[in-house]
Amino acid sequence: MGKKGKRDKKGKGAEKTAAKMEKKVSRRAKKEEEDLEALIAEFQSLDAKKTQVIESSCPPPSPRLNCSLCAHPERDELILFGGEYFNGQKTFLYNELYIYHIRKNSWAKLEIPNPPPRRCAHQAAVVPTAGGQLWIFGGEFASPNGEQFYHYKDLWVLHLATKTWEQIKAPGGPSGRSGHRMVACKRQLIIFGGFHESARDYIYYNDVYAFNLDSFTWSRLAPAGIGPAPRSGCQMTPTPEGNIIIYGGYSKQRVKKDVDKGTLHTDMFLLKAEGAAKEEDRWTWSRLSPSGVKPTPRSGFSVAAAPNNRCLLFGGVHDEEEEESIEGDFFNDIYFYDIGKNRWFPAQLKGPKSEKRKRRRGRQAEAAGEEELQLLPPQGPLEIVKEVVAEDGTVMTIKQVIPGAAEDKDRSASEEEEEEEEGGALGQPVEPCPRSNAMVAVKHGVLYVYGGMFEVGDRQVTLSDLHSIDLHRMDEWKVLLEMDPKTQEWLEESESDEEEDDDVEGAEGGEEEEESSEEESEDEEGEQQHPAVQPGEAQAQYLARTEHYWLRLARSHMGPEAKDKKVLKVAHAMAKTFYEDPV
Repeated sequence: MGKKGKRDKKGKGAEKTAAKMEKKVSRRAKKEEEDLEALIAEFQSLDAKKTQVIESSCPPPSPRLNCSLCAHPERDELILFGGEYFNGQKTFLYNELYIYHIRKNSWAKLEIPNPPPRRCAHQAAVVPTAGGQLWIFGGEFASPNGEQFYHYKDLWVLHLATKTWEQIKAPGGPSGRSGHRMVACKRQLIIFGGFHESARDYIYYNDVYAFNLDSFTWSRLAPAGIGPAPRSGCQMTPTPEGNIIIYGGYSKQRVKKDVDKGTLHTDMFLLKAEGAAKEEDRWTWSRLSPSGVKPTPRSGFSVAAAPNNRCLLFGGVHDEEEEESIEGDFFNDIYFYDIGKNRWFPAQLKGPKSEKRKRRRGRQAEAAGEEELQLLPPQGPLEIVKEVVAEDGTVMTIKQVIPGAAEDKDRSASEEEEEEEEGGALGQPVEPCPRSNAMVAVKHGVLYVYGGMFEVGDRQVTLSDLHSIDLHRMDEWKVLLEMDPKTQEWLEESESDEEEDDDVEGAEGGEEEEESSEEESEDEEGEQQHPAVQPGEAQAQYLARTEHYWLRLARSHMGPEAKDKKVLKVAHAMAKTFYEDPV
């Protein structure tokens, strides 16, 4: 009894502290949000001029992050809404609605009157009611300079059959937030966690709300038991029984003035409904201890429901803090969680060539890929480095780390023959590059991965490619839309630019203030006359002849603090990339 009483008091103390912090954040954020409300209102007045529904074929969406991607419940379509784009100086917010036609591999833009205001980091869920409904809650709007935030607490529904937006105004819902998670479960929308941030303060949540899709009413749940600590960006999955599974997530705490400490959560919880679908469900938290191989610690991963009573986790990033710098290892792996067996396991692709088959093919493998085999480590994480040239001439050295999860399993002879017919599997397999914050959706057992981001030094690369993989066969990734390096605009930050960032045009999506970066890119272009590959020159010979050049280039990109071993690895990868595809 004594221990329980002490724990209860500790829990109440934590609740009081959280309540005080929320009030403090709310006070400081109120002024910021009032400033941004005028900007949001101006955008809404522009949207109000739309009076009719217009659906038109269009190119793929421009690169964007933190949008939502959902599968249409009745049609072979994916629905993309909202998002943000940061070009190094300005943040651009969107409330555009795109439809991806799966069978045609084509995009259409759907303009509907009175849409939700521009936002990112919201949550969306689809239900099959009345021809399909897309529900959207929360998210954030940022000022063009990215220093002020407005957190939404509004609830919207897109009626897919009639192509109409409707705002649902019901009291008692969650406070404004982003980074939360929302799922549809047994005629309810369940919302968990998230965060609210102002210029100086922030707070993370672990509260749970339910929105009844029949009565259109909110209720705050008060589950028994000890639940997850406050967090954002976690995995939230409904079970067939109407329960909820929470895994992972991210939060940060202020350890001293202007110093924050981030936490990657790796714990797992079950939120169980005890009321057998009665009006007053009783909910209980309990901790899960899954078996198998759990995902390595990471944030920014993406989640989706998978066939066979499973859910999946894709990609993410693990940030390694070294003194004042942060270096991120990005992932493109898939982990499955079997809900019935309470077990994690990494996905095994049947397409990539295993070490065993490489040995089996003997001399043929050596002749076809001797150099590549020398560059690849036999086990452990695989580091791939690519060189991408953006439209402005900037050369981006992209480091990608793929975990060395067991991928070498026996394959059948027929699978070997298939791969040999496709040109041999010793070439690099087709797959999404490692990334965090990708948008994912599953339709007819096929996983679609759209966009995401990775970082190269201080530069953020926002992706807009589209890949798919059949989750039943797990044989190979398909590229539906490749990333176009020309879309990678990046403007270096300068003090004069920062002062101009608060205008409305910045959030509209204009492209200004490129003169300084163009001058820099012209200088860089002059330096990028790489040593030419001589006729008949093998890759090993080319590398030996030009190694000093590539080392200097790699060092100039990575800076004087980079370790010699990493610089050497990057230099060799850059040389290999140029050798295989000289420009």
